[in-house]
Amino acid sequence: MTRIIDYGNLMHRAMRGLIQNVLNDVSEHGLPGQHHFFITFDTMHPDVEIADWLSDRYPDEMTVVVQHWFDNLDVTNEGFSITLNFGDSPEPLYIPYDAIRTFVDPSVEFGLRFEAQDEDDDAKESPGTETDPDPETKDAEGAAEIVSLDSFRK
Repeated sequence: MTRIIDYGNLMHRAMRGLIQNVLNDVSEHGLPGQHHFFITFDTMHPDVEIADWLSDRYPDEMTVVVQHWFDNLDVTNEGFSITLNFGDSPEPLYIPYDAIRTFVDPSVEFGLRFEAQDEDDDAKESPGTETDPDPETKDAEGAAEIVSLDSFRK
């Protein structure tokens, strides 16, 4: 059996750790300046905890915004819980890091995207870094620059 270094998995864990570090900082000190987050996650992930009406409304994925009002941000090694306002109705959510598909802070044009690979690659996820996550702010050619580990694999 040949041992290989699984760079895709290592990068995946490092990027999820980055999200954890950012959320830890926000839970301790609040959001600085104009920073805010768009977090898209898989609502069908077995460890996601959201209200039934939210999972009915968003049966595949959901994007939440952490910006003006949020409460009870609690960050753990596996995920985070937060209370967000949905039409003047505060709702608690629990989102494991493994359920996150995108994490974007448009105030500094930073974004992470976690893409599923083809089934030929054992259906492992591979991280990508999106440098321009807003489709309306793409360059003149209309393409965002995306760096993906797949381009470096043999």
